[in-house]
Amino acid sequence: MGSLRKLAVIVSAAAFASWWQAPLAHSAPAIPRAEQPAACPATGAALQVLGSGGPIAEWAGEAGRAGTSYLLWIDGKPRLLIDAGAGSFLRFAQAGGTVASLDAILLTHLHADHAGDLAGVLNSGGFETRSAPLPIIGPDSADRFPGTTEFLARLLDKEAGAFAYNGGFVDGTEGKFLIAPHDITTAAGEADPAGLDVSNDYSVIAHPVHHGVVPALGFVIEWQGRTAVITGDQSALSQRFLADLTASKPVILFAHHVINGGAGQPRGLHRTPEQIGVLAGALAPARLVLTHNMQRSLSPLAESLAAIAKGYSGPVSVAADLDCFAL
Repeated sequence: MGSLRKLAVIVSAAAFASWWQAPLAHSAPAIPRAEQPAACPATGAALQVLGSGGPIAEWAGEAGRAGTSYLLWIDGKPRLLIDAGAGSFLRFAQAGGTVASLDAILLTHLHADHAGDLAGVLNSGGFETRSAPLPIIGPDSADRFPGTTEFLARLLDKEAGAFAYNGGFVDGTEGKFLIAPHDITTAAGEADPAGLDVSNDYSVIAHPVHHGVVPALGFVIEWQGRTAVITGDQSALSQRFLADLTASKPVILFAHHVINGGAGQPRGLHRTPEQIGVLAGALAPARLVLTHNMQRSLSPLAESLAAIAKGYSGPVSVAADLDCFAL
């Protein structure tokens, strides 16, 4: 009798667990994903999303997201790091990234969720064998925002830097490779695009964008006639960006998907889903990838996708950390 009672309890517990879990699974939004290879391809070019998250530390089951970061692979080698948001230091290691093989590091802007792990990445690179200077290219300055050159000096200056012990990166001494910072003029998103001389194997153009008062950039990467566009954090006031890239037809448009357009969301910093759709409709990419995701933008995903579809009818994917997209 005792055994039967125990069995009844076990069955009841299993039934309760099934009942409890079913509504959760049913209510979870369906997240569209592109088919992903097990790793970035060994030949050709690919952009890997190291960090697909935003500025809030969020964890949903196994779907944790590091701060924004991308890694460009050419023929199996990591060549270009774009942004290094909080948590991307670990993703860089998971992906097999090496500082020694990088042509440059690019920064869309100097918010912590885009540059918070930069010091850690550089520190790690100090344990590798690298002799060539490493360009670090990002936006210029504005009130309360140092330019990229000053930002790096505040981090690494041998006398006054926050990490003065790593000051050898500033002048190439103490067993460190030399960093070569460079500021791009942004003018609140109205400055001219700037070609970046970082490699003969591919080209990069920095496009100033509007991100409120924050100096900010988007990037266009071209390899053998195929392009990927990274919007960076930008508002719908980035009219120069839209005009310059209209009908460019990139293979992939990586759009930063931070707000859902509802009441109480910040204004003047990011494109809403409907505004992302307008941008994608103008550029006409083969695929739109939503990244820099937050729970506030993923929870109403069906509504966001419907808003995007008003302007863009192509395929849409939501990135997760370490997703890799071939060009």
